[in-house]
Amino acid sequence: MKKNSFFLLTSLFSINLTAQVYTFTSQDEGRLIIHKILKDSNYLIETQYTSNSNEFISTRGGFYESKDENHLVRFEFNSNYSEDSLKTKTFKSSKWIKDVTSKQDHSGKWLMAGRVRDNIEKRRSTDGPRKTLKFLIDGHFQWTAFNTKTFKFFGSGGGSYTAVNGDYIESITYFSRDNSRVGAVLPFRYDLKESDWHHKGLNSKGEPMYEIWVLREN
Repeated sequence: MKKNSFFLLTSLFSINLTAQVYTFTSQDEGRLIIHKILKDSNYLIETQYTSNSNEFISTRGGFYESKDENHLVRFEFNSNYSEDSLKTKTFKSSKWIKDVTSKQDHSGKWLMAGRVRDNIEKRRSTDGPRKTLKFLIDGHFQWTAFNTKTFKFFGSGGGSYTAVNGDYIESITYFSRDNSRVGAVLPFRYDLKESDWHHKGLNSKGEPMYEIWVLREN
């Protein structure tokens, strides 16, 4: 087995052991707000949205440290940064309710690393501040585009997924750019090649896409 393939398999195995999904709810001016938490051994994302009006409210996430029920997160992104200027926050997990998960292929934190157009592969660096992250935890997903230097937020969406035998299907539960896309089901094909995840199909606008993602090292 090649080194990159061994790294990929061992990383996915360790993520599956530590990754968890939680939800809890709150009330704001008569709205029932759902808080969804995706976390693995060192990264945590909290997203807020409403279920009745399909309204996306916010998302924020980054690397964290825990002590008992307190999780101090140093944000890489905060969709409300222009309003609250928050770069860190301590989350308390006492009210979190663990969600049901279903083991799926390639759980983990994936970074957009390139695209294929007209059969030509064009790669981009994943080391810079401009990132697109897709966080997959057995049956739950969220992608987020952001800049770690300027804290500019470009968009996010998430929901549930299945990934079996090369078929990857997303069901959208929240989407910052277009609430009307909530409920859409998007089928894709995928292939794991060395440390790359090749992902192709039609995007949320119905346009052809072929993306390459790489597993983010912890």
